[in-house]
Amino acid sequence: MPKETLVRDIMVKDVACVSLPGSRDEVLSILKDKKVSGLPVIKDNKLVGIVSRSNLLKKPTEEQLALLMVRDPVSIGPEEDITVAARLLLKHGIRRLPVVEGEKLVGLITVADVVGSLVDLNITTPITEYLNSGVGPVWYETPLPVVARNMELAHVKAVPVIDTNLDIVGLITDRDIISASVIEDSVEVSNMSAGADDDEWTWESMRDTMSIYYSVSRIKVPSVPVKEVMVKELISASSNMGVSECALKMKRNRIDQVPVVNANQKFIGLLRDRYLLKAILNA
Repeated sequence: MPKETLVRDIMVKDVACVSLPGSRDEVLSILKDKKVSGLPVIKDNKLVGIVSRSNLLKKPTEEQLALLMVRDPVSIGPEEDITVAARLLLKHGIRRLPVVEGEKLVGLITVADVVGSLVDLNITTPITEYLNSGVGPVWYETPLPVVARNMELAHVKAVPVIDTNLDIVGLITDRDIISASVIEDSVEVSNMSAGADDDEWTWESMRDTMSIYYSVSRIKVPSVPVKEVMVKELISASSNMGVSECALKMKRNRIDQVPVVNANQKFIGLLRDRYLLKAILNA
């Protein structure tokens, strides 16, 4: 990777972000509207955190941004070489790096931005060297909440979907799950006894109770088959495709994962853009 390729050369300068104090609903609205997977959090024009789709799904009943966001996020300076960005993204298993000068947010660089730089390097190494074949597919009739939970437990952001003939027919990502989710409001009740535990003359069955009703708002993943939400118009890559050629395909189609198929068009693995970061370090 040429040393003159700096973070400031490829970072996004017009960054969608959210300010403290903020709410989950505000974050969800921006994520859906901007079609992004995460947002820097600022306070008094200073970077204080970052919040992503994963944070929302892990805490579906939490409404306060301050309790959803990751504090003290990993960041990078605009004059750093992008190989430094690639190492940080790989080391910390994250998709985005806020770019800061001092404590002020000046940009954002993502895995997709760094991988896009591979296009000009003419790397012909087959993408199978960077393929993760351990991402298993799900059946297209599987309920979406089950798929969401499996993805959370497996720490993956996307999985392929197959039909009864074992043919790949779609792809489901955490972005699709969030887009399909809704905010559900409900009322719950908590019964509190008015009797004292140290009162030996108070029978459990005779204690006065006080019912407290409170509202709960949570993100709800709809109980529909995954086939109703999945991406059906798939863009795939052949197993013998070179790294730079695949990076170009992903950049043009604005996708961050691509199913890889063999000569018989059978699914052999899912290639996420972050897997190609190693190719940048090897260039």
